[in-house]
Amino acid sequence: MINLAQLRAQLEHSFAPLACECSVDGDHSLTVKLYHSVSGQVDLVISGLKLNALRTPESVAALIDELRYELESNSLRSSRDTDLA
Repeated sequence: MINLAQLRAQLEHSFAPLACECSVDGDHSLTVKLYHSVSGQVDLVISGLKLNALRTPESVAALIDELRYELESNSLRSSRDTDLA
């Protein structure tokens, strides 16, 4: 399993210029927050990720792909909401 500092560094590298915060909840699930370090604006928060599933580089790559998809989906939703206003 990858440690939180390594995971955070890998996520920040993958999603630059966004910053990343990783925390482990009481049930050993992972919460990941991607945000702008200067403004503090949060782009994505995902909770309930299974920490024990992040044992291999492939599983971390799959997480990055999933987060990228969610981030893009949120961006599309935000721009659509702005267009409708």
